[in-house]
Amino acid sequence: MTKERVLLAFSGGLDTSYCVKYLLKEKDLEVYTAIVNTGGFSETEVKEIEQRAYDLGAVHHKTIEGTEAFYKHIVKYLIFGNILKNNTYPLSVSAERIYQAVALAEYAQSVGAKYIAHGSTGAGNDQIRFDLIFKLMAPELEIITPVRDQKLSRKQEIDYLASAGMKLDWTKAKYSLNKGLWGTSIGGVETLNSYDPLPESAYPSQIKETESQVIEIEFEKGEICGLNGKKTEPVKAIQAIEQIAGKYAIGRDMHTGDTIIGIKGRIGFEAAAASIIIKAHHTLEKHTLTKWQLYWKEQLANWYGMFIHEAQYFEPVMRNIEGFLQDTQENVSGKVSVALHPYRFEVQGIKSEHDLMASGFGDYGEINKAWSGEDVKGFIKILSNPINIYQSVNGKK
Repeated sequence: MTKERVLLAFSGGLDTSYCVKYLLKEKDLEVYTAIVNTGGFSETEVKEIEQRAYDLGAVHHKTIEGTEAFYKHIVKYLIFGNILKNNTYPLSVSAERIYQAVALAEYAQSVGAKYIAHGSTGAGNDQIRFDLIFKLMAPELEIITPVRDQKLSRKQEIDYLASAGMKLDWTKAKYSLNKGLWGTSIGGVETLNSYDPLPESAYPSQIKETESQVIEIEFEKGEICGLNGKKTEPVKAIQAIEQIAGKYAIGRDMHTGDTIIGIKGRIGFEAAAASIIIKAHHTLEKHTLTKWQLYWKEQLANWYGMFIHEAQYFEPVMRNIEGFLQDTQENVSGKVSVALHPYRFEVQGIKSEHDLMASGFGDYGEINKAWSGEDVKGFIKILSNPINIYQSVNGKK
């Protein structure tokens, strides 16, 4: 008799490795596994993950390449909006999970699965992101979540796998890493409290460069189009910047925020490329956009980031915000110079044909060219009228 089929979102980590064995042994299902690569895995790592899936007993494994699509549909707008959750976190995992869930739901339908499963716990955001997208995209699929439903500790999962004959090296299981195009999140014992920092060894990129260097990032209508004088595609530029800046251990931080389920959460991350690109792009915008363009971009971008974080990607207003963000990038073209140093970076300056500082109307703090001193005196008098009127009516000085 043919077994019913389940598609498992498989990363090769502890949680999803446990899920394979559980779905085979306890649920007696035909297990298909799939991983959506959003820029976090090398060719070697992809092959290792595939082999692990088969070693665990999966019937079929699929690597879904989604890096370009992930950039096109989500990362591009995170750059346009200069989006940092709580002014800190570039939404590395939050954004990835949205796209991964969409790709997994489509694949599950294509292979005729009856069930779809993931290894998220019951205490985080990913369970919401996966479940919500699955229900929207493939409502006919029943969702199975072994780790969440059984409230398993990492040690319990390790012990279960050992009892199933999996003699694997789980020394890295102390930390949970999620790596992608837009950064790497790091969870571990230190992130469960409000005080302890992550140790140096917890970060996947160790410092290798100590001599400072300058890179130049070129943007065209808000998108990266060049690096160090060479034209390149955005995804390749992001990956190249990560490779260069990661050696300086740039982009490390700890983020504390409000989870979708209502509790506070703390996580470490490293995102060298995202940190540099967002700051460089924002600096270019400050030279090329007006005061009110910058103001309203910030308001809508904050909403966009929050909705991405909380799995509301398919809310129709998101397409409206994307349209607005895209429209604001018409004149965001130019080159940005960034100096890299151990553990930090600094944006040095920009060059752009659309630089509003080069208008010729005046040099800030130096000389006014398009108005006279008398013009300014009259302007100040008119500008003070609302305050003078209020004080006069209310008897205040």
